Amino acid sequence: MLARHRVGSVPYLNALPLTAGLEPAIAFKPPSQLARDLAANRLQTALVSTTEVLFSADWKALDGFGILSRGPVHSVFLAHHTPLKDLRVVHLDPASCTSVNLLRVLLAEQGVHPEFRPLTSYAEAPSLSDVLLIGNPALEFRRAPHTHHLWDLGKAWHTLTGLPFTYAVWAFRSDFDPLDLAQVLTEAAKFGLSKLPQLIEANPEFDLPLRRAYVGGYIQYRIDEAARAGIEQFRQLLERHTGRSTRALRWINPSPAGII
Repeated sequence: MLARHRVGSVPYLNALPLTAGLEPAIAFKPPSQLARDLAANRLQTALVSTTEVLFSADWKALDGFGILSRGPVHSVFLAHHTPLKDLRVVHLDPASCTSVNLLRVLLAEQGVHPEFRPLTSYAEAPSLSDVLLIGNPALEFRRAPHTHHLWDLGKAWHTLTGLPFTYAVWAFRSDFDPLDLAQVLTEAAKFGLSKLPQLIEANPEFDLPLRRAYVGGYIQYRIDEAARAGIEQFRQLLERHTGRSTRALRWINPSPAGII
């Protein structure tokens, strides 16, 4: 079923249970590239940054499963030497879409509006004063020697709102009938989560204690009412602090009800 579709996902450990068993048919790319490919019709669906769907007038999102945290996320953080209130320049992980905007919102809520510049190489991150990192590069940075403070954006969001934060959702182009594929992705997620201990044991990335703490721990996968409320609150704050128009997510439920 999946082989005849064009599907993309992030190449990070955090997506493990959502893509287990589907890997040969999936293109793995950074979040920013997935959004560009979906917009250009090179993909029909992709696990894309939530912000991209909020800014789109057309895309719909799969209900039920995504990548989120309900507190600290561990792999999305601002590594900083400068006190937050004094930030002037922040270098940004080039793969990030949603985390960049989450950082923008969290800082703006404190009245802080730094200049954002692209990070040109992960190798230079330890030498920079203030840098946003996500995904596997963030995990690598955290494990390596460094002198930075780490401001966990998942924890900061939960402190601000009391709600989960959803980093990525399965998004579908509006010119594509998603229901069959939505069912495939939903069943894959259910299977992956049912086999989570085995998947964690078998995956070679990082060490086993980190995988056990991170996948299914810091990183959660079920989009529920609280997660949807968190997305809507983020959408409102995104409009307030970026001045850009957004659109409430249109959810696809892989059941006879279809789009909700």
